[in-house]
Amino acid sequence: MSALRHSLPIILLQLYMLCVLPPAAAKVTALIVFGDSTVDTGNNNYISTLVKSDFAPYGRDLRPPGSGSGGQPTGRFSNGRLAVDFISEAFGLPPLVPAYLDPNVNMSSLATGACFASAGAGYDNATSDLFSVLPLWKELDYFKEYAAKLRSFQGEDRAQETLSEALYLVSMGTNDFLENYYAVRSGHAAEYAESASGYAGYLLGVAESFARALHALGARKLDLNGLPPMGCLPLERHAATGACTEEYNAVAWAFNAGLRDLVARLDDGDGGLGGGARVVYGDVYGPVSDVLADPAAYGFEDVAAGCCGTTGRFEMGYMCNEASLLTCADAGKYAFWDAIHPTEHLHRFLADRKMNTTLYVFQ
Repeated sequence: MSALRHSLPIILLQLYMLCVLPPAAAKVTALIVFGDSTVDTGNNNYISTLVKSDFAPYGRDLRPPGSGSGGQPTGRFSNGRLAVDFISEAFGLPPLVPAYLDPNVNMSSLATGACFASAGAGYDNATSDLFSVLPLWKELDYFKEYAAKLRSFQGEDRAQETLSEALYLVSMGTNDFLENYYAVRSGHAAEYAESASGYAGYLLGVAESFARALHALGARKLDLNGLPPMGCLPLERHAATGACTEEYNAVAWAFNAGLRDLVARLDDGDGGLGGGARVVYGDVYGPVSDVLADPAAYGFEDVAAGCCGTTGRFEMGYMCNEASLLTCADAGKYAFWDAIHPTEHLHRFLADRKMNTTLYVFQ
């Protein structure tokens, strides 16, 4: 009787916790990726486009944990892994996110992650048309196809859980401004020729429609990523002085402010996506700016030029190749691999920063 009397408070406490405390959130079941070259893990290898990186020296430092091999080009626009690969690993998922169009990948691998991104893509269909890459609507179509395959592979109930507990990461917009608005001005970019803010508003409208479309298809965990300080990419620095193009940075900053507002609205229960959805803003501008301001503090030596090429200021894609004899020996010292894309070192830093400041809410 005495033992029962002493154990009763513990039993009551356990019952209270079961009845009152909310259940622990399910872990992230898969990482689903949409966007451009910063997150494309190899889809462009399998479409007819000149925007490819399936050749050396791309991927020369790609050696994921437990792979037993590496150093091969995969279609990632970097010397190694991308931020999405590190994020996948941080959630206990495989260290490489497979490209959906890779014919060598089966549904067993795709069940824990799938990338639909296409290098050169943008929110504006006209941007993707410039390079004959996958437009955003096609990335969404492939996701619908993937969801149907997943239901056949896992069964309806398990697939529904996978899709609802997956993290959906969207990262694009730089090509819309740098390649379309400032260089060509096709499609909607031409309509807003005198107003970068007007074009940004159009792109944000597309981003909202895309987020709502994902939600309608079962997405409940969304990470919408902003733009980097794109005027400080090696390609966009002033040829004579090496200084950043501040006009481009200001446009990126303004777009990001609009995206933050959009995320706050989508994440809010009143007028937001609803249905238990959580939407977060993925900050890229801040972490990259920190590295640019104090490279040594983060283990970098050169933040103005890319590792690959002669000057590292204009080489990318096919211009970054094995004939680029002056390609640096240690990409880890550089923030950028080519004239636009981060090194694995910077990708790892971005992933770590995001996990510690934003994505931890999904752990």
